[in-house]
Amino acid sequence: MKEKPFDHNLNAIIYPNIVERWGLLEISVKGISSGNPFTERTIHGMFTGSQECIQTDGFYDGNGIYKIRFMPSFEGSYTFQLKGNFTNETFHGSFEVCSPEKENHGPVRVANTWHFIYEDGTPYYVIGTTCYVWNLQSNERIQQTLNSLRNSAFNKIRFCIFPKHYDYNLTEPRSYPYVGSPMDSKVLTRENFREYTGKTAGNHFNMQTFNPEHFRHIEYCIMELQKMGIEADLIVMHPYDRWGFSQMTREEDTLYWNYIIARFAAYRNVWWSLANEFDFLIHKSICDWEYYAQILCEKDPYRHLRSIHNGPVFYDYNRPWITHCSLQKQDLYKTAEMTDIWRERWNKPVVMDEMVYEGDIPLGWGNITGEELVRRFWETVVRGGYPGHGETFINEDNILWWSHGGTLHGESHKRFHLLLEIMKETPGIGLYRYHGVRGDELCAVPESEHNLPIKSYYLYYCSFMRPAFKEFYVDDETSYEVTIIDTWEMKRETVGIFKGKFRIALPGKPYIAIQLKLVK
Repeated sequence: MKEKPFDHNLNAIIYPNIVERWGLLEISVKGISSGNPFTERTIHGMFTGSQECIQTDGFYDGNGIYKIRFMPSFEGSYTFQLKGNFTNETFHGSFEVCSPEKENHGPVRVANTWHFIYEDGTPYYVIGTTCYVWNLQSNERIQQTLNSLRNSAFNKIRFCIFPKHYDYNLTEPRSYPYVGSPMDSKVLTRENFREYTGKTAGNHFNMQTFNPEHFRHIEYCIMELQKMGIEADLIVMHPYDRWGFSQMTREEDTLYWNYIIARFAAYRNVWWSLANEFDFLIHKSICDWEYYAQILCEKDPYRHLRSIHNGPVFYDYNRPWITHCSLQKQDLYKTAEMTDIWRERWNKPVVMDEMVYEGDIPLGWGNITGEELVRRFWETVVRGGYPGHGETFINEDNILWWSHGGTLHGESHKRFHLLLEIMKETPGIGLYRYHGVRGDELCAVPESEHNLPIKSYYLYYCSFMRPAFKEFYVDDETSYEVTIIDTWEMKRETVGIFKGKFRIALPGKPYIAIQLKLVK
């Protein structure tokens, strides 16, 4: 697909004349640059096609340039109109929307209450990871991260817009979201870093003046992820701060929320996470979070997925603005095992974004084995949810995937390709825990809302148990192809076709799954 930019009014406005469905149309236009354009100027657009009419806000991108972005949901001809006090003119134009390219399935939506689907109807199965500030590292490390992601099974990554101040993450970021400079004292160690947590003294940032380069770089990262089919789960706010960004006023927060929505909402692979560990943001109340959610619902015309991540305290995930539950551990030892309970509690997709990390740091949440994390992944999936990965291995450079990205050192990530393959073999969209088996067995079947017979597919998981065999019986007529899956050794063995009551010999080792597929 070729994009040829129109050029109107002696370069006053530039935009492409063709864009793919669910692609990003960007219009650049010159405007007033005096005063503070971030607070004093506005730009609004109306985009009209035969099947939709979308109103959206633009933003000031520095150097006298204003931009507005649009993600079309349909093919065909569109027109637009731009206005606002950024200029005395009103701009009009038109463009064509063509069919999407092969790997463009549109934004992700909720489907069948507990699962996800791309807008074109392709099922989406989350295999997520967390790299809080990979996007704020050096160019070299960012490329390392992108290469690692390219060779992984990950199709979602959580990361921050603001820089992060926490143990193993004490250096300054590549850029800041506002014009200004950080605190004078930069000599931070593992012993003194907590002294600076939450302090704003010594910081000189103007919370009314954004640094567009910071946001342009994040957009580059979002687009690189999009090229690989990876969802960008943006953490909008978080408590791990020494620059004052977690303590902004309601007015400053409002300016920030409106700006990031205008900049990021038109990217089809964006998800919104209002906060990481919202309950640790002591300067924000539930009323504040509901207020931010209201802005998001009003200003994001594309209805991207929305959630908020917990610390020790769960948010009320019954709130109507929340599309899915972004959860972390409530117990070091038992989190994945709660998946089916939590999804029934809130009747929404459950994404276990933090189940404790594979690694060896001296913090309880960051030193489980790869075997245990893979077990938790499978446990989550068979119980009807979606798992998230993290990795925290100590090294001499203090470059931990969980925060900086770079190179993966663990063993768990290598096993997720197989799990994703199995998830994609689900008839219809999504699994749920099947209770029509003995109470000591863990078995998943396709969601009954698919109007599929319950006996079309079974996925058993033995977890850390190691039975020598298992016996099965569905009925006397239905035949099943049986496959034994070693989830750690990444081996699949189809052992035959069976019906009636039958016994399958197993390896007698942990982490074995058994797949029964209906033979038609």
